[in-house]
Amino acid sequence: MDDGAARFSRISSLIADEPSAPGDSGGRAGALGRLCTVLVREVAATGAGLTVLVENAPSLVVATSGRQADQLEELQLLLGEGPCVDAVAARRPVFESDLGGPGLTRWPAYGPAARELDIGAVFAFPLQVGGACAGVLDVYRTRPGSLSSSQVLETLTFADVALSILLDDQQDATERRPWEDLDGSMTPVELYQAQGMVMVQLGVSLGEAMVRIRAHAYAQDQWLGEVARAITGGTLELTRDDTDDSRRPRVEE
Repeated sequence: MDDGAARFSRISSLIADEPSAPGDSGGRAGALGRLCTVLVREVAATGAGLTVLVENAPSLVVATSGRQADQLEELQLLLGEGPCVDAVAARRPVFESDLGGPGLTRWPAYGPAARELDIGAVFAFPLQVGGACAGVLDVYRTRPGSLSSSQVLETLTFADVALSILLDDQQDATERRPWEDLDGSMTPVELYQAQGMVMVQLGVSLGEAMVRIRAHAYAQDQWLGEVARAITGGTLELTRDDTDDSRRPRVEE
């Protein structure tokens, strides 16, 4: 067995042996949650999160190592910038070893927001399917500093294992839809529903509806999920006047 196959097998075994966290309902979402937990331990990280990409729909945060990583992953979706966004665009890993220095210039909104959550370094690894990107695995550390070459290699293998779990190895790669049949508690169904409701209410495209939901969240210092639940619950109806996306968010822990 070559080194790569041995690492893949070892990491897969660690994930399989990892105890289920409270609320873990099993399935692929549960496996990906355990993957994030094991990754944090194996590479001495503070947190880890996995976001998958959905064509013509909001990206999904499907697994994290905990609440702090939940917030960090959603920040990128909320702000539209960050290592995950750049890794998708570049189709290659994106590393920032000092969010308090170059990271503040690199991501003017995400950098300060991540620092507010006590993160000093972040590393994003795209999950590649041929020329396409199925998602991104993010690794967070409190202190600034780079990953070692062995930690990069280890995390790349975690990314390979994550992609294998997403694709489930049961369908032809050209037909796979990695976001399907993930645990419903891990998928922002309310966000899809809210997007459709705003599209109808304002007579805009799906894409613009998502922009307006994000803009409202910016202005009100809320998470996307909170705004989506308010829209679907009937306690919030967006208008063209209250979704000015030029306003900058203030992100608090």
